[in-house]
Amino acid sequence: MIGVKIVINFNNLNNNIGNCIFVLLLLSTVSYWSSIAFQKLKFLANLGKITTAFSNVGIILILGSRWIYNGYFPLSNLYESLMFLSWGLTSIHLLLEQKINNRIIGGIISPISMFINCFTSISLPIDMQQASPLVPALKSNWLMMHVSIMMISYATLITGSLLAILFLILAKGEDIKLVKNSNNIDFNSNNLKYNKDKNQNILKENSNSITISHRLQGQLTLLESIDNLSYRTIGLGFPMLTVGIIAGAVWANEAWGTYWSWDPKETWALITWLVFASYLHTRITKGWQGKKPAIVASIGFIVVWICYLGVNFLGKGLHSYGWLS
Repeated sequence: MIGVKIVINFNNLNNNIGNCIFVLLLLSTVSYWSSIAFQKLKFLANLGKITTAFSNVGIILILGSRWIYNGYFPLSNLYESLMFLSWGLTSIHLLLEQKINNRIIGGIISPISMFINCFTSISLPIDMQQASPLVPALKSNWLMMHVSIMMISYATLITGSLLAILFLILAKGEDIKLVKNSNNIDFNSNNLKYNKDKNQNILKENSNSITISHRLQGQLTLLESIDNLSYRTIGLGFPMLTVGIIAGAVWANEAWGTYWSWDPKETWALITWLVFASYLHTRITKGWQGKKPAIVASIGFIVVWICYLGVNFLGKGLHSYGWLS
């Protein structure tokens, strides 16, 4: 009876912390969106950052307590992996916002973290939130290395893709190309050419020169920053995805006797790798910037979610254990 009572109290504690995290992320989302709508209220962005930090700590408490209580790294089922993904997103959010102090970052990442936590803590059935004994294939040190690296790579790639989607939204669907050349930026959109140098900004349209407004100059700088940040973030997530896939192949050979079996999860992991490899290829070798690579990254956003959740909802393949069936 004492053991049952401890289990019940532990599950209730996890559930209460999860509900608090959802409230914090909801408050963070509202704060960031309000700070964007009312830019003079700068304290709202700080409130969003604080609530995100507290939610990050709350996720650490949940995962850490499950690790100690169950005796294995908490990445054995859908609940734990979603929590880990939410932790990865909030961590990357805080790091990016520390690097570039822009409230838009929180405005696009906080809602995703909130929806993930909402599904995890509220929508996911109670029996799927509880830890269960590991199947033989999961009783390996590869569980920590492979799954954790994959989840962090997913969080990083999702963030980079969200920034690319944000670029497309702010560009309003126009074909915008940002080309850097010795502190000059050529901005081509609807036969308009914007040239920006250190001292002046000139708009040339039909040989008529017009001084660019400060608002347009700020928009160009913002678009350039988002495009560059998206590229850097995806450039960080792609090597981690590569390492995670290789580690998974080694683990698969140890557990099932083959490095690659074209399991649905493996196939979609390869598709995800190819999509983001194509993105980086166009950026590095083709010199693409702006709309075209942003479209590729946006496709990657969908592919990552299919690879992570879509395959698990099918309940088929070697990777369906511990998830959904």
